Amino acid sequence: MDPLWTGAIVTFIALVFLFSGMPITFALGASSLLAMFLFMDPYQISMLAETVYEGINDFGLLSIPLFIFMGMIAALTKAGGDLYECFHRWLYKLPGGLGVGNIGASAIFAALTGSSPACAAAIGTMGIPEMRSRGYSQGLATGIITAGGTLGILIPPSVTMIVYGLATETSIGKLFISGIIPGALMAVLFSAWIPVSMMLETRKKITSGVSMPKTEVYTLSERMSITIKILPFIVIVAMVLGSLYTGWATPSEAAGVGAFLVLLAAIGLYKMYRPKDILNILMRTTRESTMIMMIIATSFLFGAVLTNLYIAQTLAQNIVAMQVNRWVIMFLINILLLAAGCFLPPVAVILILSPILHPIITGLGFDPIWFGVVMTLNLEAGLITPPVGLNLYIVKGIAPDIPLSTVLRGSIPFILLLFLGILVLCLFPELATWLPAKMIA
Repeated sequence: MDPLWTGAIVTFIALVFLFSGMPITFALGASSLLAMFLFMDPYQISMLAETVYEGINDFGLLSIPLFIFMGMIAALTKAGGDLYECFHRWLYKLPGGLGVGNIGASAIFAALTGSSPACAAAIGTMGIPEMRSRGYSQGLATGIITAGGTLGILIPPSVTMIVYGLATETSIGKLFISGIIPGALMAVLFSAWIPVSMMLETRKKITSGVSMPKTEVYTLSERMSITIKILPFIVIVAMVLGSLYTGWATPSEAAGVGAFLVLLAAIGLYKMYRPKDILNILMRTTRESTMIMMIIATSFLFGAVLTNLYIAQTLAQNIVAMQVNRWVIMFLINILLLAAGCFLPPVAVILILSPILHPIITGLGFDPIWFGVVMTLNLEAGLITPPVGLNLYIVKGIAPDIPLSTVLRGSIPFILLLFLGILVLCLFPELATWLPAKMIA
């Protein structure tokens, strides 16, 4: 049978399992097994256990639970609230300053956690009630949190960047560094929209005769006190990124040292030394890590099936041979990534599509590091796009009295800004490739 027809059948089988409601790990495993039974020799099925083991027998994967551990420490302490409060106290005079403060807190918290849901939950728990009490509309308040949370998978360290690096054999250190400028760009774009939106809302309320709440005032000493409190976390993030940029440490080494230092900071600043607290962090880390590792293992099996059936290679050859501009193909790839990101979590999308897309984008002459950032931006948009935008439901859980339609409506401007970020990155790829090119190997 032609590999493309085989690929269509395998894709249909995978979609049936994925949309059946079963966990992604089992859906990928079941579709891989069925494809192996239908199209591969029986002896290859006997290699199943070895193939799965090979998928997770990679030292680079060690950095995933370590970064998750580091993020859990920050998420389960008052670190998120203190980050938010710090930005709020410095930016309260700016129109929409509280919202900008939430974006800033999300950006730094993203660098601590590498997880979008954790970032949205930690910052949103305090941020949404505070913004609503200060006159922000429900849509704007929730939109800021859903958008800020997406920075968790772009600003390094990022779990999705680790997974992409392993799936495509791309330097994880360079991928981390490549996300710094695009991450800062998205934070700036989000922050620029908030004052504009807030001024429009304020003008509308004043015209309608609605009284605005009184603005709080903070002294310099109050601002400095909270800044000093979060300074250790900022220093730790800078040290982790600096060690990667200079080549002093591998991602796994940097993750280990970073997790240990964040633990010490949490113990010192938040008195988190009770065995119950540490056990809770370890259990949450274990659950998150196990889930991701199982998805990686079965996704590797699915990718191996596509490779053995020569599906990925044939598709890549046919696309590269198309007589169209390579940017037309990149546009279609972006549409595919956005659609996939609406239904599946970023890790699953990367592991399923990277083996197929990587030979295509390299064959077209695109930089795989640049594409890793573009892919991440698409998946960020997917996190706040229905029907399965994870951040939408995280924020809905934080503010159950706000309709999901309102959360979505407030997120739409930020989705458009993510599309603008992708366009800017396509026009100026150096935003993602300049820093990695300067790294010490």
